[in-house]
Amino acid sequence: MEPAVLGGKLASSAVAPLVKKLFVADGPGAGLVDRPVRLARLVSFRGEQRRLGAAEVRKLAGHLVGASLDSRGETPFPRDEETAVADALAARLLALGDLDMDDVQAVRLGHRELAARLRREASGAGAGAGLSADAGHFLDSATEWACLHVLEFFTRRSTFVARTLVAQTRGQAELIAKVDELITRVPRPDARDTAFERRYRSYVADRHNHLTIYGIDLRDAPDRWPLEVAYLTLEATADGEPHRDTGPDEDAPARARRLPADETLDSEPRVLLRGDAGSGKTTLVQWLAVTAAREGTRIPYVLPLRTLIRTGQLPSPAGFLSAAGCPLPPPEGWAERVLTAGRALVLVDGLDEIPSADRHATREWLSALIHAYPDNRWLLTTRPTAVRADWLSREGFWELSLAAMDRPEVATFVHRWHKAACAAEYEGRLLDSLRTKRDLSRLVTNPLMCGLVCALHRERRGYLPTGRKELYDAALTMLLARRDRERGMGAVEGPQMDEETQLELLKRVAYAMVLSDRTEMALEAAERIVERALPALAPAVGRDDAQAVLQALLLRSGVLRRPAEDVVDFVHRTFQDYLAARYAVEEGHLDVLIGHADDSRWEDVIRMAVAHARPRERVWMLRQLLSFGSPRVTLLALACLEHATALDPAVRTEVGEQAAELIPPRTPEAARGLAAAGPLVLELLPGPEGLTAQEALGVTVTASVVGRAEPDGAMAVLRRFRDHPDLDVRRQLAGTWHRFDTAAYATEILDHLDRTDLFLDCESPAQLAALAGMGPWAELRVSGPHRPEDIVASVPQPETVTSLHLSGNPLLAEVDPLLGFSSLNRLSHHASPNARGLERLSPLPLTELVLDPVADLTGLRSLSRLTVLSLNQELPGADLTGTLPPEAPLDFLFLGRHSTDATGLRGLGHWKTLSTLSLGPLTTELTAADWREVAALPALTHLYLNAAIIRDLPASIGRMPELPGVHTLAVPAMEGSEHLAALAARLPGLSSVTLWNRHGYSFPVSDFQSFFPGADVTLEQR
Repeated sequence: MEPAVLGGKLASSAVAPLVKKLFVADGPGAGLVDRPVRLARLVSFRGEQRRLGAAEVRKLAGHLVGASLDSRGETPFPRDEETAVADALAARLLALGDLDMDDVQAVRLGHRELAARLRREASGAGAGAGLSADAGHFLDSATEWACLHVLEFFTRRSTFVARTLVAQTRGQAELIAKVDELITRVPRPDARDTAFERRYRSYVADRHNHLTIYGIDLRDAPDRWPLEVAYLTLEATADGEPHRDTGPDEDAPARARRLPADETLDSEPRVLLRGDAGSGKTTLVQWLAVTAAREGTRIPYVLPLRTLIRTGQLPSPAGFLSAAGCPLPPPEGWAERVLTAGRALVLVDGLDEIPSADRHATREWLSALIHAYPDNRWLLTTRPTAVRADWLSREGFWELSLAAMDRPEVATFVHRWHKAACAAEYEGRLLDSLRTKRDLSRLVTNPLMCGLVCALHRERRGYLPTGRKELYDAALTMLLARRDRERGMGAVEGPQMDEETQLELLKRVAYAMVLSDRTEMALEAAERIVERALPALAPAVGRDDAQAVLQALLLRSGVLRRPAEDVVDFVHRTFQDYLAARYAVEEGHLDVLIGHADDSRWEDVIRMAVAHARPRERVWMLRQLLSFGSPRVTLLALACLEHATALDPAVRTEVGEQAAELIPPRTPEAARGLAAAGPLVLELLPGPEGLTAQEALGVTVTASVVGRAEPDGAMAVLRRFRDHPDLDVRRQLAGTWHRFDTAAYATEILDHLDRTDLFLDCESPAQLAALAGMGPWAELRVSGPHRPEDIVASVPQPETVTSLHLSGNPLLAEVDPLLGFSSLNRLSHHASPNARGLERLSPLPLTELVLDPVADLTGLRSLSRLTVLSLNQELPGADLTGTLPPEAPLDFLFLGRHSTDATGLRGLGHWKTLSTLSLGPLTTELTAADWREVAALPALTHLYLNAAIIRDLPASIGRMPELPGVHTLAVPAMEGSEHLAALAARLPGLSSVTLWNRHGYSFPVSDFQSFFPGADVTLEQR
C-alpha cells in the first residue's frame, strides 16, 4: 500500500499529533552555539527532556494501527496481526533516536530514505519478523507516511530555516575555497586569453576612437576628433535580399531598401560594403571595432588591405595583429581559438586600395579563411568600381552600398563636428548657408565633404569663401591628390596621374555632359572623350590606353564614378557644373553659356563661369545677362556677383540697380512673382535688418511660396524673421506652417513668435502633436475631424487658451471636454454640425460665441455672459427671446442665412445694450415690425447689411424706417450694381461707410460716394 493510499485510511489529523509527541519543543535561533543537534536530542523519549517511554510510544503506534483497521473499506491486513504490526511500527519510531544525523540532514534524505534507515535500524531487534505479506506492506507504508510527517514537522520548526541557510553558506564557502585552491595550483587554459583580450579590447577602443579627414590643411581646423562625438549612423542600400544558398529564383524581383549600415552585421554574417570616396567606409569600420571592443561582444580585427599587402603574403590568423601594426603579442594559438569559437569580427578595409592583380589573391585568402572559420562575422569595404557585382557571392556575402547623406544627417554631422571642435558659435550660420545655397547643399552628401565645408567655414570665422570657387578648388585638390597621399597609399594600378592631368580629363567629360543636358554618360562615350585628349596628355599618362586611364579616374579620383555597368557620372552634380564651367571659360565658349541663361539647369554653370572668367569676360557676361530683361535672369546676374572677386564697379552697380527693383519685394503680389524665379531667390533675400514692415512681409511671402519646392532653404530664411514684431509678418509665419516639416517648423519658428493677437492654425494630427511640445498659445484654430478630448490633450496648459475656433469637425458632438479650457472667452464653431449641449459651457467665462451651424441651440439661453453672438442657421420658435440668452449683455449680433426664417427680428428690442447689428444674406423679407424692433435699440450705432439683401430683397429696404442713431454702415459682398440711395435717405447720421466687393467683382468707389455726401466712403478689396 502506497503512502498516498494509506493516507486515505490514516488522516493527517491522526498522524500529526503522534509525530508532535515524539519530539521536544524547539527554541529560537539557529542552534549555532552548541554542538550539532542530532535526532537523539530532539526525540521526547530520551535524554534530559524525556516525556515518553517505550510503552507510551508503543501505545501511540497501537492507536494508529487500530484506527487503520477500524476505518471503512477492506482491512489492509488480517486483524490477528494487529499487535505484531503495532510493535514493529513502535520499534521503527523508537529507532529515530538511534540515527546519527540532525534534522537538516534528515530532510535532505527525503521520507523514503529515512524510512529505509529506520527499517534497517529496527530489523536488528527482530521487529516485523514473521508478518504476512499484507501486514509487512502496511508496515512499510505506515513507516513512510510517518516519516513524511516527521520531515514536515522538522521544516516547520523555527530553527530549521536558519540552520539550513547556515549549512548552505558553510558548504558554499568550503566549495569556493577548494575551487580557488584548485585554480591556484592548476591555472585555467583560457586564463591568459582572458587577460590578453582585456588589454587588446582596450587597445582597439583607444586606437580607433578618433575620426580623421585626410587632405585638409587648414590653420584652425582639427584633423581628428573623438569618434563617439562625431560618428554618424549612415544608411546602406541593398538591391534584393541577402544571398542564400537555396538555388536561383529568377522570378523574384529585386527589392531596394535602406537600413542602418552599422546594424547590417547583426543579421548577416558576411557583408561587402561599397561606397564612394569619403562616404564613411573606414569610419564605419572604426565604429564597429570600437563598439565590439567596448561591449565585449566579439573580438575585432581591423585589417586595412593597403597595409597588409605591403608585407607580401596576406597573413594567417596568427599574424593578423602584427600585420595590422598592433604591438600587443597574443598568447600562442589565441587567434586560432577565437576564430574557431566564432567570436571574431573581421573588418577588411579598402579592397580598392590594392592593385587589381592582388584582388584575386585577396578573394582566395578570404574564401579560405571563411571556409576554415565559418561562424565569425566578416565585413569587406571597397569603392563601387573596384570589383564586379557578385564578386563574393559564392562565399555568401551580401552586397550593400552606402547611401548619400540626407539633410537631417548633414545637420547632425555639422552639429557633432562643431561640438567636437568646440566651435558651436559657427554652427547655426553654416546650417543656414547649407539650406539656402543649393549647389553647396548638393556638395555635402558624405562625411568627407561635410568635414571639408565645416573646416573651411570655421577657419574663416563663420563665413564660407567669398566665392565658392575656392571651396571647390580645395575639395578637388583633396580628392584628386592629397587624400591618398596623406593616407600613405603608394601606387595602386594603372597610370599615375597628377592633379592637373586628372582635372583636364574630368573637365572635358563634364562639359560634354552639360552640353547634352545630361547628368550621366555612356562609358563608351567617356572613353572616346579620354581618347581624344590623350595625345595632348601623353607625357603625363604614358602609353596607357583610354580604357585604362578612365578606369583609373573611376577608381581613384573620388569625383567620377560608375553607377551602373556601362554608365559614368559625377559623384556630385556641383562638380560637374564647376568643371564644365572651367572648361567653357578656358575654351572661350562664353556665348554658349549665355545662350542657355534662361534655362534653370544652367544656372550653376554660368555662376561658376563668372568665377573662372577674367575681369573683361565677367563684364561681358553680366551685361549679356541683364539684357534679357527677365526677372529670373536678372536675379541670376545678381547671384553671380558673389563669385566675381574683381569686377568693374559700374557693372556691379548696374546689376544692383536692376535687382533692387525686384528685391526686396514690396507687395504680396510682387513677392509671389519673385518666387517664380525658383530656389535661386532664397540666396538673395535680405533682412530682417534694414527692411520696412511691408518689405519684411514680402520677403516672408516669397520664402513661403518657394518653400513648396525648397522647404529647408525657405525655412532658413523664415527663421531670421521669427522675432519680427510686425503682426502681418507674424501672421505670415504662422500661416505657412503646413508647407514645412511639422515638428521642425514648430521648434525653429513657431515657438519663438510673439503670440500677441496671433492665432495658430492646426489641421493635422501631426500639428496637434507638435502643439503639445510648444509653449502655450492663447488663440487656436483647429480644423478637421479631431475628437474634442484629443484637442484638449494636445495643449500642454489648456487653462491658458482664451480663444478657440473649431471648423470642419463632425466628431465634435458633446462639448463637455471643452471645459478643460477654463479661461476660454471666445469660441467659434464652423461646420461642426453635430455639436450639442451648449448649456454645459455655462461655467466658462464665454463672452463671444460664433455658431455656424450646430445640431442643437436649446442650451444657448444659459450663456448669460455673452457680449458677441453670431448665428448662421434657422432659429427655433417664433421669437428671438426663445433662443438667444435673455440676460446676456449683447453688444454685437450677427444673424445669417435662414436665421430669420421663423422668428424674423421679433424680440430683438429686448437687448438694449446692442450697438452693432449685422444681417447676412437673409432668405426672407424683413417686415415693418422687424424694423420697429431695430429702431427700438437705443444703443445701436453700427449697421452691417449684406449686399444680397439690397439686391434680392429690395422691399426689405423699402420698409426700413429712419435710423438717426446709426453713424457707421458696412455693406459686404457688393457686385457694384446695388442701389444704395435708399439706405442713405434712411440713415441721415452716417459718418462712415465701408463697402466690400464680392469675390470676382470690381467697381470704383466713386460710383457710390455721391450717395453719402457727409460720410467717409471707403472700399475694401476682397
